[in-house]
Amino acid sequence: MALLELALLGFSVFGLGLFCVLWLMHLMSILYVRLYMHRRPLEEKPPFSKMAAVSLLKPLKGTEPNLISNLETFFTLEYPKYEILLCVQDHDDPAVEVCKKLLGKYPNKDARLFVGGKKVGINPKINNLMPAYEGAKYELVWICDSGIRVKPDTLTDMAAHMTEKVGLVHGLPYVADRPGFAATLEQVYFGTSHPRSYISANVTGIKCVTGMSCLMRRAVLEQAGGLAAFAQYIAEDYFMAKAIADRGWRFSMATQVALQNSGSYSIVQFQSRMIRWAKLRINMLPGTILEPVSECFVASLIISWAAYHAFRWDVMVFFLCHCLAWFIADYVQLTGVQGGALPFSKLDFAVAWFVRESLTLRIFVSALCDPTIRWRSGRYRLRCGGTADELLDV
Repeated sequence: MALLELALLGFSVFGLGLFCVLWLMHLMSILYVRLYMHRRPLEEKPPFSKMAAVSLLKPLKGTEPNLISNLETFFTLEYPKYEILLCVQDHDDPAVEVCKKLLGKYPNKDARLFVGGKKVGINPKINNLMPAYEGAKYELVWICDSGIRVKPDTLTDMAAHMTEKVGLVHGLPYVADRPGFAATLEQVYFGTSHPRSYISANVTGIKCVTGMSCLMRRAVLEQAGGLAAFAQYIAEDYFMAKAIADRGWRFSMATQVALQNSGSYSIVQFQSRMIRWAKLRINMLPGTILEPVSECFVASLIISWAAYHAFRWDVMVFFLCHCLAWFIADYVQLTGVQGGALPFSKLDFAVAWFVRESLTLRIFVSALCDPTIRWRSGRYRLRCGGTADELLDV
C-alpha cells in the first residue's frame, strides 16, 4: 500500500509539473508571436545596398497548381544581389518547363537551371541540390522548398537577422490562406501545436529548425564536410542545424513566416506528412516517445487526474476547463501567427482544432508501428540516430 501511495504521489507530481511546463510553453510562444513576428527590423544591418549577396537553391520535383506562382515570387524579390539556382532531378520532369518559362519571362535575372542532380547519398533533396550548391557564387546560401511563396522583402528580412555571430536564419513554418477544410486543418496545426513547441524550443536555447526556408553560411557548412556530408540522413535539416550549432554559431528566427502554399492538399496528405515527421523524430530523438503527453487531450487527462489526487478537484470538470483554456490559448496564438484576420470562422477553427487534436494519438501510433517512410519517389527504412537505408520496391 505504501508503494502504491508513493506511485500515486509521484504521478501527481509529474502531472503538476507537466501543467507548469506546458503552460510556460503556451505563454512563451504567444508572447514571442505577439512581440516579434510580422515586425520589420528596427534598422537594417548592414544598410540595404550593402547586404551580403545570396545564392538561392530551389529543389523542385513535379508540378502542382501553385508551383509557377510560388516560384515567380522569388524572381520578384526586392534584394540588391542574389542568384536563383533551380534544381530538377530528372530531365523529363514537368518542372523543367515551368523553370524555362520563368527564365524566359525574367531574362535579366541572375538565374540558372540545373537538371540531373548528383548522387552523393540517400537523401533525394541533397542529391538534387548538389550541382547548384557546387556552382553557387555567394557565401550565403538560402535553401527554400518548392512549396514556399515569399513577399518582396522576405530575403531582406532574413538577411537582416544574419548578424556577426549568427550562422543560420530560419523561418517559422506556416500555411497560406487556401479554401477547404484540409487547408484549415493545416493552418490550425501550423498556427497552434507546431509553433508552440518550435518557438518555445528556440526561446529556451534548444536548436529546433525545419529546412523549409533556411539561410546559412556556406563556409560553416564546408567545415562540416559540405552539403554532401548530410546526404546520409533523411532529416538533413536537423543535422545541418546541429553541425552549425556545434561550431559555436547562433540561430535567429526571421520575423516573417515560411509560407507554405502547395496547391495539392488533403486530410490524407496531412496525416501522411505528420506520420513521416513523427517517424523521423522518434528515430533521431528517443525522448520523442513522450511526445503524446504534450498534446491537449492526453495532457489534460494526466493533469486532471493529478489535480484530483493532489487537491480532490473533480476530474471531469477540471478536464473540460483545461481543454477550454488550451483551446482559447491556441486561438490567440493562431491569430498572432496569422498576423491578421483568419480566413475561416471560429466554428471552422473549433472543428479543425478538435479533429487535429483527436488525430494526434493515431498519428503517433502509426509512426511507431512502421519504421519505413515514403518520401518523394523513394522508400526508406529509418535507423536509430537519423540515418536510413533506401529500399527497392519489388
